[in-house]
Amino acid sequence: MKKIILVLCTVLIAACSNKDQFVLNGELTNNDEIKKVFLYEGGEIVDSAFLNDDHKFRFRRTALTPQFYNLKVGDNNYFFVLSNGEEVNFKANVKDPSGKYEVTGSEISTRIKEFGEINAHYSGISREIEGEFQMRLSKEPSKEKEIRDELFAKYKNNLDDFSKDVLKFAHKNVDNLAGFYAIGSLDPTEYEEEMIAYADLIKDKFPKNVAVRDFVTHMAELKPLTVGQKAPDFELMDLKGKIVKLSDFRGKYVLVDFWASWCVPCREENPNIVKQYNTFKDKNFTVLGVSLDNNQAAWQKAIKDDGLTWTHVSDLQAWNSKAAELYKVSSIPASFLLNPEGLIVAKNIRGEKLAEFLEKTL
Repeated sequence: MKKIILVLCTVLIAACSNKDQFVLNGELTNNDEIKKVFLYEGGEIVDSAFLNDDHKFRFRRTALTPQFYNLKVGDNNYFFVLSNGEEVNFKANVKDPSGKYEVTGSEISTRIKEFGEINAHYSGISREIEGEFQMRLSKEPSKEKEIRDELFAKYKNNLDDFSKDVLKFAHKNVDNLAGFYAIGSLDPTEYEEEMIAYADLIKDKFPKNVAVRDFVTHMAELKPLTVGQKAPDFELMDLKGKIVKLSDFRGKYVLVDFWASWCVPCREENPNIVKQYNTFKDKNFTVLGVSLDNNQAAWQKAIKDDGLTWTHVSDLQAWNSKAAELYKVSSIPASFLLNPEGLIVAKNIRGEKLAEFLEKTL
């Protein structure tokens, strides 16, 4: 009788322990020299495990609420959402170029795997386009611009198709973290409106998840800066030390252009802005350049070298610029096009899109 009771207690203890942890069992093939794998949570290594002679490993951890985990195996990364009580089995061929793997025991992780296959499909097309570019360029180096323009159109179409599938998957999985995982793959400059709307859908669904909470908070901060909203006013000093206010430009269409002398994409876009400025400056259009430099000499030199003849302001605080913080600028180039009433009518339009918008509007 004592033996039976002891066995029963052991089973009960094990059951309680399993509910207080998750288990991730893994098995690798073609792993060659890989002897150790790493588990990340929120970008930080939280555990590691050596492979046994059968190329297997196991993690046991506590996750009171479903959390995102990244398993790093050599140069490969595999993503999961894991929570207490789950026993998840994972198997992967490290050398499989498609990145496919097997996972059971976690419904959300299985859905993330499905999204990974969508991502891999479009990434494969992108690699094919890149390969075609290199091949054609090697044969006809004198036609680089024509080849680049043609293949960029194919690349952009592929990216657009991927983004549509991201949105479709995210809305299909709006009630679980796989949808949130997918929505992060979108380009926030292109799909800001959709991401803000998605944040509204999930804001009350995962209150204990830090990543979701941060995303919802950030999207809420961006709402006052969406198209149709009144642009927040700010004031900064120009090159001569004079205070310039954004509201000084009321009555004109104004492109508020966040840039810096050290920003290569910004400098590449400058000739286009110069062209549009010269074309439309007599049609109630101007530009206000807001620099994220911290070196005045470099800032002034870039303005002169690029022929930027419009008003320029900066507090020379780089990413700590008050205007950049006010407008939630996290990457540059970034721009806001305002109408004469000071309302935001477009964001981050560059190249031909800027020309088309101004032509249509002015």
